[in-house]
Amino acid sequence: MNRYRSHNCNQLRKGDIGKKINLSGWINKKRDHGNILFVDLRDNYGITQCIISKDNKNFNELEKIQLESVVQINGEVVDRSKDTINKDIKTGEIEIKIESFKVLGSCKELPLPVFSDQEYAEEIRLKYRFLDLRRKKIHENIILRSKIISFIREEMNKLGFLEFQTPILTSSSPEGARDFLVPSRLNPGKFYALPQAPQQFKQMIMVSGFDKYFQIAPCFRDEDARSDRSPGEFYQLDLEMSFVEQDDVFEVVEKLLVNTFKKFSNKKLLFEKFPKITFSESMLRYGTDKPDLRNPLVIQDITEIFLRDDVSFEIFKKLIKSGSKARCIVTKDTKNKPRSFFDGIDKWAKDQGSSGLAYFTVEKDKDFFAKGPIGKFFSLNAIKEIMKKTGAKEGDSIFFSCGKKTELEKITSLARNKIADELGLIDENVFAFCWIVDYPMFEQDENDNKIKFSHNPFSMPQGDLSKLNYDKPLEILAYQYDIVCNGIELSSGAIRNHIPELMYKLFSIAGYDKKRVDEKFSGMINALSFGAPPHGGIAPGIDRIVMLLANEKNIREVTMFPMNQNAQDLMMNAPSEVKEEQLKELSLSLKLKK
Repeated sequence: MNRYRSHNCNQLRKGDIGKKINLSGWINKKRDHGNILFVDLRDNYGITQCIISKDNKNFNELEKIQLESVVQINGEVVDRSKDTINKDIKTGEIEIKIESFKVLGSCKELPLPVFSDQEYAEEIRLKYRFLDLRRKKIHENIILRSKIISFIREEMNKLGFLEFQTPILTSSSPEGARDFLVPSRLNPGKFYALPQAPQQFKQMIMVSGFDKYFQIAPCFRDEDARSDRSPGEFYQLDLEMSFVEQDDVFEVVEKLLVNTFKKFSNKKLLFEKFPKITFSESMLRYGTDKPDLRNPLVIQDITEIFLRDDVSFEIFKKLIKSGSKARCIVTKDTKNKPRSFFDGIDKWAKDQGSSGLAYFTVEKDKDFFAKGPIGKFFSLNAIKEIMKKTGAKEGDSIFFSCGKKTELEKITSLARNKIADELGLIDENVFAFCWIVDYPMFEQDENDNKIKFSHNPFSMPQGDLSKLNYDKPLEILAYQYDIVCNGIELSSGAIRNHIPELMYKLFSIAGYDKKRVDEKFSGMINALSFGAPPHGGIAPGIDRIVMLLANEKNIREVTMFPMNQNAQDLMMNAPSEVKEEQLKELSLSLKLKK
């Protein structure tokens, strides 16, 4: 028998009454009732209540022990009286009558309570993460993460994928974020980069003749933290397939995600066949390429309405004549909402840096009229035209915004979510997946007007390759796609460009000459010239999948040892300074900014 325990703390039941047992775990809670001391003992599996009476010689010593000390308890399983049964735990019908105990690991004064899930400052939680991880909710989140990853592995094996590991030390590549660089001792003055993603390696796996690859891949990007993005490192389900088109990738990913989300959540899936929304449609209807489809509100373009002679809203008219667009959001049956609701949305929009949101409500007396601050600027015919174009009915309200395209998309996207939240339109018990497809191959930088890749530079352009109009690069669409759930981007993917000559041409549009392409992507461009199959893939984020399934708003709640907002590991004191001798070995010297 194991010297520390005969059972775990979630194992004993009524059928074990009368057994002599020993348990080991952490003291979760103590309750002193005078003649009896109750001790809740906790391990990875659950909690068992233990009791010791005052006439036991060990009573006083156990009474003094600090919570979270690790103890071994020896005793007898006894029945609980009916009025003391705890239905919240699986061991709630029994308790352990303590005969003796032994301290296995003493605990100092705690910087935060473990038996409570109350909010604590992030700095304390991350510095003492090993204690934070003992707390019930986050402990269960990490166990859930493990189960999800194991399930995904099983599903990928069933789908015929082979798991391979790709290098961690590699060369720098323009994936869109800053690299983490590692100096080479054996090659002074040269650096490795930690992979932002296994992009080039997984493509070369396809060139090597393997048909379906996956791995749970660590990725490293020197990015700022967000609630849905860890600074520094994250994990993704990286996969690639040979001889596939876009829909083949979609079929695999949809099957995997539907099975995973059904397995680990009771929430409904709004779609089991995920809708495909073009990038341009998504930006128009939702103001973003990460739409939350639980939200029924849509954005509509009504620029032409404000050019009518019977519309006298001069602020919008002048903006539109100078190149701006006008868009609106219709809210159903909101005529009885108080003025404070509408003014609150307008004030909120101004707090976001916009000029606010104009609005009116469609009402009817003998005929339709617009009630609200800007209603007087619209004729009856203009109101009817707006109703026809937007589908607005009597009793509906319409919010308007006008501005340059990118600014307009930003504020209307935020407003769409804000208004839906205020009206309680979002069903929290639903997962709504969708594909965003047909991304533009290139985009124009707003600062210097240079053409650059909009997404993944290794993507295959759409259409007849012999007829592509390279003189109009902003019109070229790519086989690039994102998968989005509840407004969170889970992944980007693409059908890859496997033709070296085409790759040189596309990179030249983005300002890379042949020499630079050969230098930056020597391994892959060389591999593609030795007979490469058509291939494609995607890489859903593991952390974000777990975050959704755990119903958490912040990715740190599902990451075992996360960094803080400044990319610091407070527990291990990283990053840290290094000794001069280490720098000399690497042929480095530091010149810090003042």
